[in-house]
Amino acid sequence: MREILHIQGGQCGNQIGAKFWEVICDEHGIDQTGKYYGETDLQLERINVYYNEASGGRYVPRAVLMDLEPGTMDSLRSGPYGQIFRPDNFVFGQSGAGNNWAKGHYTEEKKLRTVIVFKDSKFATHWVEELVQEWAHFLFQRSGRSNPDRMMLTFSVFPSPKVSDTVVEPYNATLSVHQLVEMQMNVWFLIMKPSMTFASRTLKLSTPTWLEDVSYFHRKLYLYSGMFRRVSEQFTAMFRRKAFLHWYTGEGMDEMEFTEAESNMNDLVAEYQQYQDATADEDEYDDRDDDIA
Repeated sequence: MREILHIQGGQCGNQIGAKFWEVICDEHGIDQTGKYYGETDLQLERINVYYNEASGGRYVPRAVLMDLEPGTMDSLRSGPYGQIFRPDNFVFGQSGAGNNWAKGHYTEEKKLRTVIVFKDSKFATHWVEELVQEWAHFLFQRSGRSNPDRMMLTFSVFPSPKVSDTVVEPYNATLSVHQLVEMQMNVWFLIMKPSMTFASRTLKLSTPTWLEDVSYFHRKLYLYSGMFRRVSEQFTAMFRRKAFLHWYTGEGMDEMEFTEAESNMNDLVAEYQQYQDATADEDEYDDRDDDIA
């Protein structure tokens, strides 16, 4: 039986992850203390995919929860399923990255590197990862070298201009995508804008939170193409003016990394546009065939 090691990081990733584990526990009949209360053997048949069995018949999620500041971890611990996780699988720093990708990757991440490597090394598993933005580079790079035969899959939330209040978000998003496409086998983007629209219009949530807004994302190619293009244009406009660049170079980041990230994002936009055009052509031919018939 293949096993999954679930890694969730950052405020967004941890809040989504908390909801994820609520759903998984409900499906497998696991209560908030890790005890099985289900009524069918089917719930236990593949429970080892997600859980390790501990002493006393408790089931513990095979998960590592991490953030660069302690607040998110405190919130998870006090949540409904906070006691189901192993206490030593909470990994966190003390100061955070301050919405600066370079600070998270080059400065704060180094303080936790030894702990992350230790947690990572304890598992020989199939990978599923939540959003790990600033320190994804080191984590994915190291995991890929240690587990070359493992599938590495990430689910990441992409920003929306309607709900974002961070001026350097185009930098952070582009640098993150740059690392993800280089190191992951499969990347799923949860697009924030349609998710928020779905939550407010369909679920009637006036102020949707990450916990309530986790199950919906749009799969159409034109959305992905437009999403990447928007961020790419914002990135280019800021980078040409060297806006806020000193925040990143001051943390040890080289300006060349911005150039490489910009190139990768442009390639991604072009690739999605190619598939979008091909899909449009197929639809046009299908319409013609229907008219002839």
